[in-house]
Amino acid sequence: MAKEFSRLDESLREFIDSQAVFFVATAPSEGGRINLSPKGYRDTFAVLDDHRVAYLDLFGSGVETIAHLRDNGRITLMFCSFTRNSRILRLFGTGRVVRPDDTEFPSLLNHFGDQHAGVRAAIVVDLERIADACGYAVPYYELVDERPVLETYHAKASTETYQRSIGRNLHSIDGLPALDADHPLPG
Repeated sequence: MAKEFSRLDESLREFIDSQAVFFVATAPSEGGRINLSPKGYRDTFAVLDDHRVAYLDLFGSGVETIAHLRDNGRITLMFCSFTRNSRILRLFGTGRVVRPDDTEFPSLLNHFGDQHAGVRAAIVVDLERIADACGYAVPYYELVDERPVLETYHAKASTETYQRSIGRNLHSIDGLPALDADHPLPG
């Protein structure tokens, strides 16, 4: 039932493109909490090449992924089909955080669709294992629409709002370093 792939071929890229949500899992090196986050907005994920992907990290409620990547780089991304064609695809790899003030950031933005307000960073993942599973027990769901709440919030957010968010996200819930105090504000 499960299959491992040597690269992100066209079939896998089409599967990834057709998913409205993906999940990100990270964990600290020692103790602490495992983080599992759903991510939406289809145009915030990009396949960069056969062994590398990236997604836009938007300001939100927490900063666990960034803290865990700074700690050890381990990350797993999961795409799950909720349509009649069952499938789960997991991308295992090593991730890194690219800040908006990094020289690499503008070239990464070219891989994404519409620009979103509130972009905190890009997460780039070098893939080490690409594997799927059947997903036979995953229920069927129909997508109604993308939820506009975060986008609306960011469109109205002030500089002070982002400064407070950076201040709250200097450390993970387990105390690991996350954002730096000089993290750039969205612009």
